Amino acid sequence: MRRFWACLVLLLVPGIAGAVECREMRHEGNGYAVCEVDARSADIRLFLKDDADQVIGNFRALDAILAAEGRRLAIAMNAGMYHGDRSPVGFYLEGGQEVQGLITSAGPGNFGLLPNGVFCIRAGRADVIETMRFKREAPDCRDASQSGPMLVIDGKLHPRFLTDSTSRYVRNGVGTSADGTRVVFAISNNAVTFHEFGRLFRDALNLPQALYFDGNISRLHAPALGRSDAGFPMGPIVGVVE
Repeated sequence: MRRFWACLVLLLVPGIAGAVECREMRHEGNGYAVCEVDARSADIRLFLKDDADQVIGNFRALDAILAAEGRRLAIAMNAGMYHGDRSPVGFYLEGGQEVQGLITSAGPGNFGLLPNGVFCIRAGRADVIETMRFKREAPDCRDASQSGPMLVIDGKLHPRFLTDSTSRYVRNGVGTSADGTRVVFAISNNAVTFHEFGRLFRDALNLPQALYFDGNISRLHAPALGRSDAGFPMGPIVGVVE
């Protein structure tokens, strides 16, 4: 009987049962690892530095920090572009504290390929919001990370993406539903173009908004898939904590 009640409690605790589901899938000949998150019950957070003001940098270090609090990472991935010192390139907000201001101008590289966007985490929801809309509406995010380019904007692919592009990298990003309750993190298992990656979110995952996090250095922590990628130290990390 005691075991029955323990199991029942686990089923009723928000963020434990059914909040995260990871799977492997194929779309148009490319392989992807996809993790779907229910933002109504999942504890989605951004991480950059530890209590000693040192950049965390990798999944193992972050999981160790959480383990000391009796928690763990259900999933995690790199969450935006960063400079050589691993500071965020664009707007970054963690726990209500702004680290880097919003950048609205075009610039070199993928980040400056406008329109770009912001991944905004609020209580019970998370949204990908195009940068100029984000500036106008000024949503009350708890955590936020700006990156770019946008992959999908109001159901349409970024206008600068080319169907015949030869630029291929392993890429990762995030897409959100219109009501902000469905959040999908995805990483390609092989090199893909921006157009192919955008079509994954628009056509296969049916998401109206999606944002590119990065390429080449893209990494995923998904214990359910037996995966925790290692590599160069990261800047911002997004994770689901349980």
